[in-house]
Amino acid sequence: MNPRNLPSRHEPRRLRRHPALRRMLREHHLTAADFLLPIFLVEGEGIRAEISSMPGVFRHSIDSALRLCAEAVAREIPGVLLFGVIEAHGKDDTGSASWAAEGLVQRAIRAIRARYPQLLIIADACFCEYTAHGHCGVLDAGGDRDDYATLENLQRQAISYAEAGVDVVAPSGMVDGMVMAIREALDATQHPQISILSYAVKYASAFYGPFRDAADSAPQFGDRKGYQMDPANRREAFREMALDIQEGGDMVMVKPAMPYLDILRDIRERGDLPVLAYQVSGEYSMLQAAARAGWLDLRSSVLESLLGIKRAGADAIITYYALDAVDWLG
Repeated sequence: MNPRNLPSRHEPRRLRRHPALRRMLREHHLTAADFLLPIFLVEGEGIRAEISSMPGVFRHSIDSALRLCAEAVAREIPGVLLFGVIEAHGKDDTGSASWAAEGLVQRAIRAIRARYPQLLIIADACFCEYTAHGHCGVLDAGGDRDDYATLENLQRQAISYAEAGVDVVAPSGMVDGMVMAIREALDATQHPQISILSYAVKYASAFYGPFRDAADSAPQFGDRKGYQMDPANRREAFREMALDIQEGGDMVMVKPAMPYLDILRDIRERGDLPVLAYQVSGEYSMLQAAARAGWLDLRSSVLESLLGIKRAGADAIITYYALDAVDWLG
């Protein structure tokens, strides 16, 4: 007798009782191929300095970054995302160090390309780590961003990355027209093979705090709400994605991931380009803090969060947990 008055054929639990059944019927899977590993680069040699707000994540000199890349290759992680972190004396009002032929990221690209040709090299294209004021581009006399001047510098930055041997340029400054400007610059300088991964849907999020510590990129005044998206907006995400697709983007990104899984799902369903999601620094540090306090199991909570991002529609996930996640997946 069924006390719930339900026919026995309507009992989904039967398909959950055996581990083999659960594995066989699992709808989404995480593999090493789903992950991209961010790397923070600094000048010097033999440097592997832990970031206080991101325990377990380090700033690396190029030689140390190469060892990290070896770990990624050994785990069959397909690629890395590079960020340059320079000393204050190297910063200026335009972020000109970001497009120097012998700049930090450019030298790292060449070193990684020579040592690990199988690794996909993505370079973040922005200026907040390189400007004295900490904003994502050139500022006008009133302290607002001058998008036209910033686009010209983005072109210089993208060309320098391409000449160094990058595979993918990833503009993250939410500059209107940035994809078109970069595509035109790359094509005009005989680099049509370089892909563009646009941070098309980047929200003005509180979850970026630890990154700004890691990259020394906090704005010296004001904030970035004038050019990053309002967290309350959903329809605007479609406009941003559509514009970047029209301008020649090859892939689009939703950032952050966890608070915007609905947006990620929408973007996946409405577009046909590959969609990436960035599990940002605040998401990383939040899980670390809870696990260190004994409130969460780190392994299971990280893998669950990554699976949620994959289930929402991400084709790939940028995560500081990439190495650990592959180890945990076995």
